[in-house]
Amino acid sequence: MARLSDPAILIPDARAGDRRALGRLITIVENGDGIASDILAEVFPAGGQAWTTGLTGAPGAGKSTITSRLIAAARESVDEMAVVAVDPSSPFSGGAVLGDRVRMQDHIDDHGVYIRSMASRGHLGGIAAATPRVVALLDGIGFPEIAIETVGVGQAEVEIAGNADTTLVVVNPGWGDSVQAAKAGLLEIGDIFVVNKADRPGVGETVRDLTQMLELGEQSEWSPPIVPTVASTGEGVDELWRAIAEHRVFLKTSGRLDELRSRRLVAEMESALMTSLRDQVRSSVPAGEWAELTRRVAGRSVDPWSAATQLLGALGVASE
Repeated sequence: MARLSDPAILIPDARAGDRRALGRLITIVENGDGIASDILAEVFPAGGQAWTTGLTGAPGAGKSTITSRLIAAARESVDEMAVVAVDPSSPFSGGAVLGDRVRMQDHIDDHGVYIRSMASRGHLGGIAAATPRVVALLDGIGFPEIAIETVGVGQAEVEIAGNADTTLVVVNPGWGDSVQAAKAGLLEIGDIFVVNKADRPGVGETVRDLTQMLELGEQSEWSPPIVPTVASTGEGVDELWRAIAEHRVFLKTSGRLDELRSRRLVAEMESALMTSLRDQVRSSVPAGEWAELTRRVAGRSVDPWSAATQLLGALGVASE
């Protein structure tokens, strides 16, 4: 049983290609078990090499099918690729509702492809709270390519942009009006826009509308390309893969890649700090006192900010 939780055994086994060991490591990191920090600290020095591609868009846009096509394209040049697919959580079990990833079954017999479903567990932003840690683990284990597929996103769930090197925004012909698109925030996060299901009517209008909206937005050195695809047949996927490659070259030659990854690490440190602080406060306050304070907040007899200051006092932390 010790080898099921011993990083000294699991990490070398995972690096040697043992998928059961890798799965066990991911479970520990995802659940935030006691040794999760030790595991991440062990693999961190070997990380920073993987290229992460994020895919986001509305439910039904075809993200999983596009991901499957990109796996095939990536496997022509790399030995291994990992996919972290974030799914809605089951309201009953808390697990990933679409955990079978049926649209990626073409790669089930390819040992060079590792696909992991993660439940969002109520976390907003299109990804799970543990997604950055799992990606860091996969990077440190040695995967050169990692794709992150988000939950079908709405108007504010665009957190993927801070957790990927290249972010693909997948839309379909007839995708909303310009006002709704701008509200969604997706225009600001997309490095590449994919108009999938381009065999349907309205693709020309959608490409035109996206082009106009992007021209009205803040201009930068990188102009996001718009790539029509029919992922079900593979049409346009080669062009999409080339666009991803061009974005990689841009990030590397412009110096943006180091800046992007540095910001990501600092943001993850701040996130870890907040999680640790919350957990310490929760464990330092007696259950009865916690219940009473939350009851008073819910009953509006004390405001949430004063309650937070009181809770921080349990750790001797002053709140301004």
